[in-house]
Amino acid sequence: MKVLIVSNSDIKGGAARSSYRLHQGLQSIGFDSQMLVQEKHSDNKAVIGKGSGSGIGKVSSGLRLTLDKLPLKFYPHHQNGFSTHWLPSKVGSSVNKINPDIINLHWVSAGYLQIEEVAKFKKPIVWTLHDMWAFTGGCHYNQDCFNYKASCGSCPQLHSRKNNSTKNSDLSRWIWKRKAKAWKNLELTIVTPSQWLAKCAKESSLFKDKQVEIIPYGLDLSKYTKFDKQIARRLLNLPQDKKIILFGALKATSDGRKGLHHLQPALKKLSDSGSIENLELAIFGASKPENPVDFGFKSHYLGTLNDDLTLALAYSAADVFVAPSVQDNLPNTVMEAIACGTPCVAFDIGGMPDMIEHQQNGYLAQAFKEEDLAQGIAWILESKDRYLKLSYRAREKAEQEFPLEKQATRYLSLFQSILGENSHLGKNQLVTN
Repeated sequence: MKVLIVSNSDIKGGAARSSYRLHQGLQSIGFDSQMLVQEKHSDNKAVIGKGSGSGIGKVSSGLRLTLDKLPLKFYPHHQNGFSTHWLPSKVGSSVNKINPDIINLHWVSAGYLQIEEVAKFKKPIVWTLHDMWAFTGGCHYNQDCFNYKASCGSCPQLHSRKNNSTKNSDLSRWIWKRKAKAWKNLELTIVTPSQWLAKCAKESSLFKDKQVEIIPYGLDLSKYTKFDKQIARRLLNLPQDKKIILFGALKATSDGRKGLHHLQPALKKLSDSGSIENLELAIFGASKPENPVDFGFKSHYLGTLNDDLTLALAYSAADVFVAPSVQDNLPNTVMEAIACGTPCVAFDIGGMPDMIEHQQNGYLAQAFKEEDLAQGIAWILESKDRYLKLSYRAREKAEQEFPLEKQATRYLSLFQSILGENSHLGKNQLVTN
């Protein structure tokens, strides 16, 4: 079986890293997996795309992203996180040259894949969703809008209600109609990493009649494992005698969806209460700004961490990881943290309950209740015996549900059922869930 994973990038960004890990997982159990990407950043020979060091590659991908955003010029008050996918693309011709048995689409925004081209692929398609874009009128997360359940239009993220009197003149309505027309008779299988995103997909007007499967992300648990805390802190230049709260994400301090505006007041409340002494904060995914946010205690900015080893060291150095996202699918950061034995605190939203078992390996705070977020951090840190149990269960949860090999075999079982194959799948002849 020849599998082709199609993604905007191989390792740049959370969705890309997840798709690349699946690619590695498929290879590790002996299957022919390739990736087709717009931006190649790894040195994996089975990844096809223009390298990040290529001047032409940088210009091409940057230009496509700029052009994809052109229709948004008509909506000067639009929010970030909106993709139009109107540009013609050459992905189809590249796919035909590779001639896979099955195509696994992942995150294909940033001007990479035109909506209409999806229907032109001549092979079975499995689409792994990393956000909501595939079944909305252009937004990647719906916030408080549920128009995608019927048909998009009058989009609050475009602020089009102020500019248009009818839904038909709305950009989100145009994008939704293009998807509905192009994908109407498409044989398409949907995979979501979280139960929350599966529920959203099943409720959507575009995918309500499609097969929707849930397959969580996988991790190489030999890389994401618990390192000695003192060594990890020494390598990252973090204090040995403090309790360290860790927060991190891509664009951690600038992406509002990641919840910095909830974290800051929660940590201030924790600091003011004085319930936990010797607290400090470490942040990755951002450099120290000129005017740092006042969290109530000292903060360490670790910058962007790209490699698995440094990320595992950061999680191991921390006493607790906090993910105050307002919407999220199945964030890699939480999965990576629990794999390193670090208990996590998050709001009870999205895919968080799929990874965090309340008061078993972390704490699920009431959605957007900053007091409860602070309480969760304190609850984890205030008892050493409790902490050891939480840490043990965190790693155990990762070993039980998120090994890379388990994810890969579940995908191959799905591919097998779609293609109707019973043999010649690779060195593993029997694929089971």
